Amino acid sequence: MRYLGALRGTGTLESSGEAMGRVDYEFDGYAPRPDQVVASGEIRMDADALSNAFGRRDLSLRTDDGHVLAIRFSGKRQSAPNNAAHVDVYDGLPPAKRWRR
Repeated sequence: MRYLGALRGTGTLESSGEAMGRVDYEFDGYAPRPDQVVASGEIRMDADALSNAFGRRDLSLRTDDGHVLAIRFSGKRQSAPNNAAHVDVYDGLPPAKRWRR
């Protein structure tokens, strides 16, 4: 598996096209195979909005630079209000050759 670099920025978390709140994100990208790119990392947003997003299966992150990334939570819901969560990105990532370290 080859490390591709990081994607960092801001965007809007959406569920079925409806905005749920502003997000800061940081994802690490990897190429497990030459034709595949995967990423995971952290999103940060308002704690109430983040809590409302947990359990949804139709989440996407619309980045301010124009990408739409399909995401899913990979960690458990925190019991205390929290503004950060770990996610996996499973669709919408740029190809390996467009990542910069």
